[in-house]
Parts: sequence; C-alpha cells; structure tokens
Amino acid sequence: MKASKIAYKPVGLALGAVSGAAAGALFKQAWKMLGHDEDAPDATDEERTWNEVLLAATLQGAIFAAVKACVDRAGATATRSLTGTWPG
Repeated sequence: MKASKIAYKPVGLALGAVSGAAAGALFKQAWKMLGHDEDAPDATDEERTWNEVLLAATLQGAIFAAVKACVDRAGATATRSLTGTWPG
C-alpha cells in the first residue's frame, strides 16, 4: 500500500464524519422544503404511507451519496495539491 494512501486514511475518516453531519443537515432542510414540517419518517413508522417513507429514503440516500462524493473528491484534490500525489 502506498504511503500516501496510508497517510490519507485519518483524513478520509474525518472527512466522512463531516460529510455525514453536513448531509444530515441538508436532508432535514430539503425535507422541510418539500412541505413536511415533521421529521422524516422511519421505515417502521406506522402512521406514514409507503410513498412518504420511500420518498424520504430515496431523497436521503441521494443527498448522502452526493455530499460524500463531493467531500471525498475535494479531500483527494486537496491532498494532491499539498503532497503532489493522488491518495487513491
């Protein structure tokens, strides 16, 4: 394993935690913008419809994936700028 990959591991873990928090906040705002005042439904929430549960899960998954990809790419680009090597 390359030294740059090993050195990037702690950075990647920290970026993962930051991206998770950012994605969670972004999802809450998006859910409110869709006209839902309450929290997003859980899959086992008996009072919620299938459509609402699946919409929330789809939206949340898309937001988390997009934010993770953005943060990971920015972290790798910054690492290359600082070290001259791509961490992947």
